[in-house]
Amino acid sequence: MMLYRLDAYIMKPGSAYDVSKFVTVDSKEADSLGSLSLMTVAMQQATPFSYLWAKTQKYQKLMDIEQVRNPLEDDEEYNVRQLKLMSDSQFNAKYVAFQRAGLETKVHFNGVFILNVLDGGASDGILKAGDEIIEVDGQKITNQQMLVELLQPKQLGDQVTIQFIRNGEQQQATITLQEIPNAQEHRAGLGISYTESKSIETIPQVTMKTEDIGGPSAGLMFTLEILDQLLDEDLTKGYAIAGTGEMLIDGSVGRIGGIDYKIIAADRDDMEIFFAPDDEISQDMKAKYPELESNYTTAVKTAKDIGTKMKIVPVKNVDDAINYLKQLQPK
Repeated sequence: MMLYRLDAYIMKPGSAYDVSKFVTVDSKEADSLGSLSLMTVAMQQATPFSYLWAKTQKYQKLMDIEQVRNPLEDDEEYNVRQLKLMSDSQFNAKYVAFQRAGLETKVHFNGVFILNVLDGGASDGILKAGDEIIEVDGQKITNQQMLVELLQPKQLGDQVTIQFIRNGEQQQATITLQEIPNAQEHRAGLGISYTESKSIETIPQVTMKTEDIGGPSAGLMFTLEILDQLLDEDLTKGYAIAGTGEMLIDGSVGRIGGIDYKIIAADRDDMEIFFAPDDEISQDMKAKYPELESNYTTAVKTAKDIGTKMKIVPVKNVDDAINYLKQLQPK
């Protein structure tokens, strides 16, 4: 009974992972004297025992299942979305790193990536999360909006032929359009949620292997690691450097969740410097969520609370991190 899985999750400190173990730039060696590490939080489904234990722990947080995943997605779709966020994070990291290094890139649009198939919708039982739609009725999808435009004139009961990629293999399906479940407006559609699928071509080539790590929060550290391998200088200067933050395509660093747990994990793993997103909280957000504070503010409070000597550095964009590392005195 005490091992029964509840509809709740426990978030707690995870670990630091040296990003050079995941990133390889052709013809380059990861020979820095220090290290750049991404941080994780540990997330596990609660049992009655772990639920009760977590309630007594300051740095363990209980979360309802709705706080962890979208109410419309199942476990598989949640995992697909997390891995897609990681994939997008890697794309942005490559793009921004090569831009900052003054090197060219080529971006290719591959199709639309399915995040969720609505129960009872037209595609239920035909398409699945992770599929990439590349053609509709013989027309190649060249951007995300094109799918909307191709389906817009269609009526309930119309059939469309979809070409899609699943597990690396091209497949075809004919789908009869239905009313989209739970939609505010009555219209025919595939009954899916999706985002664009892109790939990036670089010289030298960058290979990134992240296994089962999901989410977007490693973007900043991926960007710095790629740059560290591309440039002749050692950005780390011999320090153990950790950090977190989503890397956006314009180089800005986005807010992430669980930064207090990442600070604790970084301290436990003997990190010396920590880059924290210095995100701005708008007046509207502050009015809606009075207790909301920036990642950097939370990071500083947590660092003080645990008494770490680790230096917490605020970053609004990747250039803030690069400039900090460039002025850092070698260890």
